[in-house]
Amino acid sequence: MCGIAGYIGPGDAGSIVHQGLQNLEYRGYDSVGIALASDDVTVSKTEGEVNELTVPQTENPSTGIGHTRWSTHGEPTTKNAHPHTDCTGDVAVVHNGIIENYDDLKSELRESHIFESDTDTEVIPHLIETHLADDVSLLTAVQRTTQELEGSYAIAVTAAGHDGVVVVREDSPLLLGHSDDATYIGSDATAFIEHTDRVTYLESGDLAHLTDDDVTIYNDGEEVERDTETLDWDADAAGKGGYDHYMLKEIHEQPPALRQAISGRINELATSVDLDVDLPEAYLQSVEEIQIIACGTSYHAGLYAAELLEEHADVRVSVEIASEYTFNGGRDPWRTLVLAITQSGETADTLSALREAKRSGARTLALTNTLGSTVTREADDTVFIRAGPEIGVAATKTFVSQVATVTLLTVYLGQVRDSISTENASELLSSVRDLPGAVQQVLDQEQAIKETAQAYADSDSFFYIGRDAGHPVALESALKLKEISYDHAEGFPAGELKHGPLALVTPNTPVIALLTEQTRPEKTLNNVKEVKSRGAPVIGVSSDPATTSHVDTTFDIPQCGPMEPVVANVALQLFAYYIANEKDRSIDKPRNLAKSVTVE
Repeated sequence: MCGIAGYIGPGDAGSIVHQGLQNLEYRGYDSVGIALASDDVTVSKTEGEVNELTVPQTENPSTGIGHTRWSTHGEPTTKNAHPHTDCTGDVAVVHNGIIENYDDLKSELRESHIFESDTDTEVIPHLIETHLADDVSLLTAVQRTTQELEGSYAIAVTAAGHDGVVVVREDSPLLLGHSDDATYIGSDATAFIEHTDRVTYLESGDLAHLTDDDVTIYNDGEEVERDTETLDWDADAAGKGGYDHYMLKEIHEQPPALRQAISGRINELATSVDLDVDLPEAYLQSVEEIQIIACGTSYHAGLYAAELLEEHADVRVSVEIASEYTFNGGRDPWRTLVLAITQSGETADTLSALREAKRSGARTLALTNTLGSTVTREADDTVFIRAGPEIGVAATKTFVSQVATVTLLTVYLGQVRDSISTENASELLSSVRDLPGAVQQVLDQEQAIKETAQAYADSDSFFYIGRDAGHPVALESALKLKEISYDHAEGFPAGELKHGPLALVTPNTPVIALLTEQTRPEKTLNNVKEVKSRGAPVIGVSSDPATTSHVDTTFDIPQCGPMEPVVANVALQLFAYYIANEKDRSIDKPRNLAKSVTVE
């Protein structure tokens, strides 16, 4: 969470950093600030969003750092906004992550330093101030400071009278962008994608000194080299493209995102998969259990994956919320594959769970959208979903791309383990290949879905029900609605309604029923009748008119075989979007949330 942007070069640092923060605002939008440095440091910050910030006015600013905040320590006020400075105002620091020992450090520093904020970050500039008093370079002062810090962090520091910017990465993501005459800093590449597609991903423990003409990277006190990579998406891909919200744009991007996810991975006859997985086939054949670790939307994709893997890969699958994960229960690590699903590749809870799995001796596989992210460096192997940039906080195209990619993984594992028939493999792969067209057919019904959403926008609560693959889609669809509309919404296995939640059903609580293939619609219809008899309106999502005779409203989706629940999810993404839009919610920046959750 939170976004760091920075710049050093011949351009206007203030405007460049400000634009970078606007690009990163999906990572946090409680408060914002910029520091520009030359002979002195000028800071401007405010509570609220980036467009409310006044850029500092200095002569020929060529060095700047900035931060857009998602609050952890301290309320979202101007005093708690970054950058934070030392007592002299000469050292400015922006920081993502958490300094776990800040209380102890603050207690020690209070004897000779004055603190202005409630944040953990503010100890950093004061520590740097203390070390600079020994007449050392800014680089050395930052190196000494990091030796005193405990926790996860990404830090950028600039100081009056000192050349350039010093940045540090410890777990929390940070990368550099390179053009011919400038260097950019970002929590992710969105911060500077208008300016360059050449990036260096800093590794945990890296400390880099950026000057006008050089970038030097150190790790454990030794100078190191890091590769420069070229991104495969551009600034246009990260813009709104004429849509009112990023979320709506990304919903509409799902057909091309899906084509990209499956491109080159399914053979012409739709009978086999090439995922370029390097895990030894002998090992995959010996696996007795797959543990899936994930959070939020990725967790729901993991639940969907479990349905597929258990049926077609002949392997026991458990799905665990990453923050609750422990490797225990007598499992054999040599026979366990841990699959970490994370859109950003930087989700702190998922990375922590991955590291526990690795410490236990299990092999790990990552499913992510982000080239160069931490999970790609720490997992034994990686499969990319290739969905392109997703800016909206509420995940849409990454969910469908995760499910499509994990379906390909299911077929791959099933064939390696000789547990999937040619017929079943062909059915799954044909369904995946049909996904882009099927999703487009749903998008073509946008106006009808919008009208239904407007009709139900004033409801008290929304219940989503489904069986088998419909259950994770119900959970995901409910999550989308509550994320962006702030309405109460819950997803349930359809049969669980009568075991308690039915007490909450009223004529003002719509029930959205997944009645697609792969969700046992004939049984769910019994639950539809239960809620109808209590006066609740029912919205059915189905490709079969025979399953919707007892519902009030239908979202018609095309036949798509085993992937039909994913197609249904797209209709329900639009449903959530238009309810939130009707309520005039901040759809791309829902309250209290941020896109990349990099704190535990």
